[in-house]
Amino acid sequence: MDFIELVKNRRSVREYLSRPIPREIINRCLEAARLAPSACNLQPWHFIVIEDREVKDKLVKKAFGGIYSINSFIKTAPAFLVTVREPSSWAVRLAGRFRGIQYSLIDIGISVEHFILQAEELGLGTCWLGWFDERAVKKILKIPKNKKVDIIVSMGYPKDNIQVRKSRKSIEEIAEFI
Repeated sequence: MDFIELVKNRRSVREYLSRPIPREIINRCLEAARLAPSACNLQPWHFIVIEDREVKDKLVKKAFGGIYSINSFIKTAPAFLVTVREPSSWAVRLAGRFRGIQYSLIDIGISVEHFILQAEELGLGTCWLGWFDERAVKKILKIPKNKKVDIIVSMGYPKDNIQVRKSRKSIEEIAEFI
């Protein structure tokens, strides 16, 4: 598939078939994420793939309940990708303070988008989630307090194959040439 067509087809999927995802497909998506660029090549990410039904159910109940229940659709996904931000080096943190930028968040965004686009190419649907109870996730997965969980991605085979027409600004509205 042409890259622009891949990007056009990619959408947030909120209903999945119960069909499990073969490990080789998940590994291919992880490989795409692993190859993403990062500031000073620090690769400030660690990924936890959740496939176990008990762990998934516990996460859905604790991390996607209450005020986070808008994302409880995640329970239909056969797998989740939990993205853990690793601490950055002092040099990257210092540079980020001068610029007012958290480079590790940019790096993780690029990496997760690589994962998501690879998943799309392989026929998987995904949904990028940032609204969840981080404390609950860290407790369930035994993630140390000095690390951050920024993104959870639901993934699986889409229940339907609807094409969503994307509403985006025109190139003239978002770019200029000088």
